[in-house]
Amino acid sequence: MQDQPGGHTGFGSRIAGAPISWGVCEVPGWGHQLAPDRVLTEMRSLGLGATEFGPDGFLADDPEAKARQLESYGLTAVGGFLPIVLHDPSHDPLPEADRFIDSCLAAGAQVMVLAASTGIDGYDDRPALDELGWKTVVNSLDRIADHAQECGVTAALHPHVGTLIETGDEVDRLMRESRVGLCLDTGHLAVGGSDPVAVSATYADRVTHVHLKDVDMALAGRVMSGDLAFGAAVKAGMFRPLGVGDVDVAALVSTLDAAGYSGWYVLEQDVMLDLAPEGAGPVANVRISLDYLSGVLG
Repeated sequence: MQDQPGGHTGFGSRIAGAPISWGVCEVPGWGHQLAPDRVLTEMRSLGLGATEFGPDGFLADDPEAKARQLESYGLTAVGGFLPIVLHDPSHDPLPEADRFIDSCLAAGAQVMVLAASTGIDGYDDRPALDELGWKTVVNSLDRIADHAQECGVTAALHPHVGTLIETGDEVDRLMRESRVGLCLDTGHLAVGGSDPVAVSATYADRVTHVHLKDVDMALAGRVMSGDLAFGAAVKAGMFRPLGVGDVDVAALVSTLDAAGYSGWYVLEQDVMLDLAPEGAGPVANVRISLDYLSGVLG
């Protein structure tokens, strides 16, 4: 296994942070948004050496300035999450993806994590995708993935609740019909009705990036049944620190590493904050996840 940039040697160099674990999210009205200084300082206090970018506006807009900002905290970027409209035949997503690739290249990041955005703010609802829309998504992803690869960046599709690729059947079809890599997010797969461990075994050769969070499956079941909106479930604590919920994260990591996965494991526990936290705040849960994952990786 080669060491990834931005971390310590060995397994620790494969663990990265993500601003969403501090409640920083692209969804309007998501909740209290912590300042970059607090988030990045706390990442470094945990010993993390790398992070995803976070949503637009969290870091500096200019790619070079963004890289310098992270460097000033002793952090490098692994890439980031880009919700993007892929299903509209009249919309070309490549210019938007290209701007994101520029940020990755400036910061030395390797991964562009795409989600098939509905074009609607938030993740509480999604329209049905017709056959033309589906084919457009596949073609858009393949164009972006090929272009990114030419630039030295890996594109991965993130199945995500409230996007057009969410359920197990949709993941299976995408893996059959597209060349794009898979960002395996344990939480969103579980809430979308998939078994993350089974997905990791079936598509280990397609996994190019991993988001790790644990899940309270009782709350997830209410989202799946339509009894509870996704945002409300997140606010209620549906996503848990690693080792505290119902996903067998250790089995998933073991499955991927046995199959030769050598990419990033991103600690990405979606949370929603009402107010600026008193006391330790979100960093306490990130520490729990980091300790758990460090133990799993050995």
